[in-house]
Amino acid sequence: MPANLPPQYYELEREFKKEKDPHERLRLAKELLAIMPKHKGTDKLQADLKAKISKLKKQTEGGEKKHGARRAETHDHIEREGAAQIILIGPPNSGKSSLLDVLTNSKPLIGDYPYTTREPLAGMMIYENVHMQLIDTPPISADQFENYMPNLIRQADLGIVVADATSPEVVKNLEILAGRLGERRIMLVPGVPEENADPMFAYKKAIFCAHKYLDHGGEQGLEAIRSCYDEFVVVPTSVLDDSSLGQLKAAIFEALGIIRVFTKPVGHDADFSDPIILPIGGTVADAAQTIHKDFASKLKYARVWGDGKFEGQRVKDSFVLNDKDIIEFHI
Repeated sequence: MPANLPPQYYELEREFKKEKDPHERLRLAKELLAIMPKHKGTDKLQADLKAKISKLKKQTEGGEKKHGARRAETHDHIEREGAAQIILIGPPNSGKSSLLDVLTNSKPLIGDYPYTTREPLAGMMIYENVHMQLIDTPPISADQFENYMPNLIRQADLGIVVADATSPEVVKNLEILAGRLGERRIMLVPGVPEENADPMFAYKKAIFCAHKYLDHGGEQGLEAIRSCYDEFVVVPTSVLDDSSLGQLKAAIFEALGIIRVFTKPVGHDADFSDPIILPIGGTVADAAQTIHKDFASKLKYARVWGDGKFEGQRVKDSFVLNDKDIIEFHI
């Protein structure tokens, strides 16, 4: 029986054969399997591809022993911590490192010259009672785009494009950044489409940060960014303006599309220190599942406190929760 593979498969297969990085090869192999038609004519191809995926997983997770010299760290994967992983990307000298410094106290190397950041650095940002991981990265320009960067960007929950609003070439630099991302089939979008028409492309939700907007020329740069990227959220920021940094944190939280739910043990006060993080539209059952799958299966009902609800409203596991709701599980 013929395989009848689509044209996109052969194009993606060529990319897979040329790629050397194991993390990127793993991603491409998974995409190949996803677009491959599932019938008897592709049984052998599916089995071969699944074997390659298994081998690549062992390599990327450190499960395959290596002989000889130890492989250098490639920086193409950072373990996710907190409620979300957010990656800072931008042209040279845009101010990503200074933002990471004030938002997380991670103390990155900061300089008044381009390409100060040579490798990714992660720090933890706190918005109200939610911890989120920020990752600073080397700049993206016409002559620099680190090989490990595409995988970091793809795995992040949200991209923050940091632009120097004082630069006369701010729009040109952002166009170059978009072009370099496009070369690696990454497209920044204000919202990820429900269906990906081209599996070879990764659509990454992003917001823009017009940094240094209080400096000379910053207001003009801010308006230029807003004009060119009017579909995106654009947040003006300055390390000299605490309110702008607070607005950036709030914009990040909103862009992630998540809610906080606080738990309340029966007979005790609610715990506001460690909220359960759910996507918007998350239910009581989803909240219970984050604690333990067995806990969710034993759940009889829950009581919920929050805006628009009467105190201790009894609800079923399908009840949709809102941000800052308090939930009391009964099993």
